[in-house]
Amino acid sequence: MEAMGDQLILATGGYDHTIKVWQAHTGNCIKTMRFVETSQVNALDRTPDKTRLAACGYQCIRLYDLESNCTAPVINFDGVQKNVTRLGFQEDGNWMFTAGEDHHVRIWDMISAPPHCSRVFDCESPVNAACLHPNQVEIGMGSQNGNVFLWDVKSEKHECIVPEVDASIQDVAISPDGHYLAAANNKGNCYIWSLCSSPDQKMSTMRPTKKIQAHTRYILRCKFSPDSRLLLTTSGDGTACLWKTSDFSKWRELCIENYWVWDAAFSADSKWLFTASSDGVARLWKLETKTPTREYTGHTKAITALSFKDEIIRKVNH
Repeated sequence: MEAMGDQLILATGGYDHTIKVWQAHTGNCIKTMRFVETSQVNALDRTPDKTRLAACGYQCIRLYDLESNCTAPVINFDGVQKNVTRLGFQEDGNWMFTAGEDHHVRIWDMISAPPHCSRVFDCESPVNAACLHPNQVEIGMGSQNGNVFLWDVKSEKHECIVPEVDASIQDVAISPDGHYLAAANNKGNCYIWSLCSSPDQKMSTMRPTKKIQAHTRYILRCKFSPDSRLLLTTSGDGTACLWKTSDFSKWRELCIENYWVWDAAFSADSKWLFTASSDGVARLWKLETKTPTREYTGHTKAITALSFKDEIIRKVNH
């Protein structure tokens, strides 16, 4: 189980410039941390050892210590411009990636003190999303000009695909089994590619597989479940939809009417889902019954990001 004793913890952040840490099983808020007064929280991610929480927003990246009583950040990352939209960690915690509206995806060396930017990829357009392949080498990226990139961090090779013209890619996701890449756009469409790799290839190849007309409005997030059997899309249309990856048919639709569903996270067994929405409430849903079983209330404005990880160890061949 997780840090902070043996508690499973949920972290949420939003437009009220705060990050809250909750006991997932009770809904009790155990810690509130101030973010930046000039920015909403765009994304949250826990370090692999679960002792720290990274948050990003407008011209800022902050790292907080989850195990101390201190609510101020322990590291401020210097020199980032514009909105930082996504971040995440390599499985050993050796490096962190960030994506932003300055057109760049950055690799931060977390072993050095202080952390420094060791590599940069230029997407030539504001970057809305980035995610790490389970092989820990490739990063999927999506930009406002409609490009979907796959970047091999080691070899610096990359592939670029434009699935739909005049549509901004809002989020990208790679399934934990490494079989699929999904990219969701501002027109409510989600595109799926099969990822293929062989020992003699320098990097994975993308093969178009499916287009899902998932929502009537803007898609905000897409994510695969830990067992890779489900794809989640969340939207400005007040729904979160779950699609079976066996045929990409719709399996469930969760409704939070009249509110944007900004972010979501699965439990390790893929049976539960946390959602963050513009009514300022995070919810825990039992997917089998499509019902919310717990609410996390305390934010005064929209929740735009959340992070939840229960323990699951997975090794993928590199």
